[in-house]
Amino acid sequence: MPTVESSFPDFFADAPQLTLRDPLAEFLGAARGGLMTYRYVDAVRLAGHSCPTVAGAWLMTLHGLRALYGDDTPVRGEIDVFMRDGREDGANGVIATVVQLVTGAAPETGFHGIGGRFGRHQLLRFDQPVQGTLGLRRQDTGRAVQVELDASVVPWTDEMRALLPRAAAGRASADELARFGTLWQGRVRQMLVEHAHDPQLVRVAAWDAAVPA
Repeated sequence: MPTVESSFPDFFADAPQLTLRDPLAEFLGAARGGLMTYRYVDAVRLAGHSCPTVAGAWLMTLHGLRALYGDDTPVRGEIDVFMRDGREDGANGVIATVVQLVTGAAPETGFHGIGGRFGRHQLLRFDQPVQGTLGLRRQDTGRAVQVELDASVVPWTDEMRALLPRAAAGRASADELARFGTLWQGRVRQMLVEHAHDPQLVRVAAWDAAVPA
């Protein structure tokens, strides 16, 4: 049974995880067979927090890759990512960061490779003609999917809506802040555990439109 450090909520260990093969990691001897398992707590460490956006990005990436690869192991670094929105739009940067963690796809700042192999730069692009939140494409087959999140499937509770303004304004008591954190992570838990495989929460569709080269 997977576990996480006691500093994190217990449900983090129950969130879906994914094993990928990274040819660069295998080439450099960083992981046997290049196999690496990514867990939700890795995304939390990277983002510095756990929220519906981070959880949604996690689920969108995992479901998109599973749709592309089926029972095969996804190949990290050989996946193109197309973000519909701009890099500074809303929480799009947070979403892109989580997607980059799992897929290895990076924007222009990414790794340029070794001897013409293993390049990761320019694999993640913004302002793309995607109908969903993001698109994923396998480089080996060209197969692509677009993925969309409908967070309204797991709404905030009325208690959370009432506490949020006080907490955000710094007027909440210590007890109220503790309750706020519990309710906040409660919604994240619902997304990652109770609705982890809910097709209404994360919608994946084949990308039949022309995919940018």
